[in-house]
Amino acid sequence: MKKSILICLFLISLSISAQSKKEYLQQHRFDLHNETFQFPQKEFKIIGFGAYHGSVKTEATSLNLLRSLLRTTTISYYLPETDYSIAHYFDKFLKSGDTILLKDLVIHYGTNVPQERTISVYKKWKELKKINDQLPDSKKFKVVGIDLLTTYKYTSKHLLELLDTNQIKSKALAELKQMIQLDTTDYSPRYDSYSKGVLKRFLKDVETHTTDYNNVIKDTVSWNHIVKNIKVSFTDFSRLREPTIYQNYLDLSKRYDFENKAQFLRMGFSHLEKSREGEKGYPYFFTRLIENNIYTKKDIVTVIGYLTNSEVVWDELYDDDGKYKGFTTEAGFGIGDYEKEYFRGIDNLKQTKISDQTLFQINGKNTPYSDNMPDLIDVIMQDEKSNSERVKGMSTTDFLDYAILISDSKASTPIFEMKD
Repeated sequence: MKKSILICLFLISLSISAQSKKEYLQQHRFDLHNETFQFPQKEFKIIGFGAYHGSVKTEATSLNLLRSLLRTTTISYYLPETDYSIAHYFDKFLKSGDTILLKDLVIHYGTNVPQERTISVYKKWKELKKINDQLPDSKKFKVVGIDLLTTYKYTSKHLLELLDTNQIKSKALAELKQMIQLDTTDYSPRYDSYSKGVLKRFLKDVETHTTDYNNVIKDTVSWNHIVKNIKVSFTDFSRLREPTIYQNYLDLSKRYDFENKAQFLRMGFSHLEKSREGEKGYPYFFTRLIENNIYTKKDIVTVIGYLTNSEVVWDELYDDDGKYKGFTTEAGFGIGDYEKEYFRGIDNLKQTKISDQTLFQINGKNTPYSDNMPDLIDVIMQDEKSNSERVKGMSTTDFLDYAILISDSKASTPIFEMKD
């Protein structure tokens, strides 16, 4: 009898909590389609948006979020989930509008996350150019990459761009130039590829003839930054991603004055969590910034997108010769709103949404999301181990500030399906 009463009280408390959260969400929700909507927070150092990869409306949502910010705030830098050199050429696209360059950039950008190697991402960058073109020159944003090295193609092109190559006679430099001109290798840093060998020989030549190269480098800061990241790629660097992102950010902050110029970061949501998942949890990028006192929690804004009734592109398919032949999609596992895998508390978002792109302010005054319940962070999984034990007793506001429910989105389509 006593046990039954306790269970009833527990269920009643859950019901009251859920109701108060729904009432709160109804008072703190915004339609991102609203062309006059202004993002609630105006003061921050860096704002990050992340969601599951591979869904069409995720890209549209990121654009609408950026537009809402730009109505009241100057965003000086756009930080995509890629390395310094690929970002450099994305920035060139914003100036030139070269769509041949853009398509190739999306292909290489998507090497780390193939779900981002899509037509949706290609179209997003075209929209980013339109948005930037409409801003006055003093308020245009620049693209900067802080991620681990993705492929060697644009890294190599960038190195050559930074050199007055006519002043250097070198077999290693000639080999690097020929590799880029022929453009037939896969440029992979993930095994002992031909391109990795070319770069190793080139950097050895640079170290052997340091004075000769130093005399013809046009931008020493960029050069040193790229070389440092290439050397990381020569190691077992799969476990170095987050430390590299963090260190790259600190290094580049000296050049770009990140502390005083706001940035919009577009990465997968794990990088944006503002706390570890449990005391022994892994510290992702935003957590490192906070734990190392680079910024306070208030300086950083985390916006996480959640999918419902949606699909994502899942796998690219290739034949035995490595030729692309098609793709698969998912509408269950991998969405975050599936009977066997879903975020705790996502139903509250679904029941209070006002459009297919509804923004909810989680960190508002008297928020019920500071209740030591990890809604929107705890992933409930039926068949596999989840993060439930790690985040037990933690609050949603430990991790994020805003949630966006993205509804009824089709899966993205690989860029290899795009007709020229």
